[in-house]
Order: sequence, then structure tokens, then C-alpha cells
Amino acid sequence: MTGQSESLSHPGLGTKTQDLTKIYQEGIIAGMLGAATVAVWHLILDTINGHPLFTPTVIGTALFRGGQGLDAPQTLAVSFEMVVVATWVHFLVFAIIGGAASRLLAVAEERPNVAFGIILLFVIFEFGFLVAAVAVAQPILHALAWPAVLVGNILAALAMTVYFWRRHPHLTIEP
Repeated sequence: MTGQSESLSHPGLGTKTQDLTKIYQEGIIAGMLGAATVAVWHLILDTINGHPLFTPTVIGTALFRGGQGLDAPQTLAVSFEMVVVATWVHFLVFAIIGGAASRLLAVAEERPNVAFGIILLFVIFEFGFLVAAVAVAQPILHALAWPAVLVGNILAALAMTVYFWRRHPHLTIEP
């Protein structure tokens, strides 16, 4: 009987799995903070403009209804279905981004000379998002003010950065 349990446990295997689990849990939490920040930002803007939940309706319509109705976005009625699916996709994408960021931070903790490259990658990623949004998501940017989208992204990045910074206070960055 003891032979079976010994053959199932390998030294170091559990620790590596636990470390990866911790890394990805941290990333998912950071992603959720980023997604929530963007969602609250747009909810505030939509409410101030008199159209609560307009932004997720526009995004859901663009993603799941082929943009039907975005030619006159001011007449687009808020759809609870579009709000739910757009929010779900939004949080999923941020969880994936947070997981990737957390994994990169784990690498940077082991190799401080990689940290600067990760920061550069983040800047390129943000710029790439803006270029892709302008190139591909014209109906969305026509319906939503692109500065609001940019500010929302910056706020999400700041929220995620603060979370990661608090979780990794001894992270060093070397050129």
C-alpha cells in the first residue's frame, strides 16, 4: 500500500503545480480588477450621458449581431442580453491578459533583466490595442468616444499595476 502512494507523489511536482496555480490565480484576480475598472468607468460615463449600460450594449451588438444597428448608435436600445454576453467576454479577455501578465512577472522575478522587456511589451500591447481598435472596430469607436476607451484602458492598466506591485514589492527591473 505504501508503495502506491510513494509512486504517485514526486518530490517538487506538487510545489511547481501550486506555484503555477498561485501565479494564474493572481493573474485572474488582476484581470478581474482591470475588467471591473473599465466596466465601472464606462457605467459612470454612460450614466452621466443618460444612457446606462450603453457601452456593453454597443460592444455586444458589434460582437454578436454583426454591428447591426450601430449605423445610428444613439437609437440603439439597451439589451440586457448584449450587456451580459459582452461583460462575460470582457471579463474573460481580462482574465487571460491578467494570467499572461502574472506569468511574465513570475519570469521577471527570476530574471530581473527581463522585466524591462516585459514593460516594453506592455506598452507595445497597449499601442497595438489602440491601432487594432481604430483599424477593425470602427463601428464601435464611432458609437463610443475613443478617448473614453483609452482612459478606461489606462485606468485598468493602473488598477492591475497597483495590484501586481503590492503582490510583488521586491520586483527589480534591470536594463
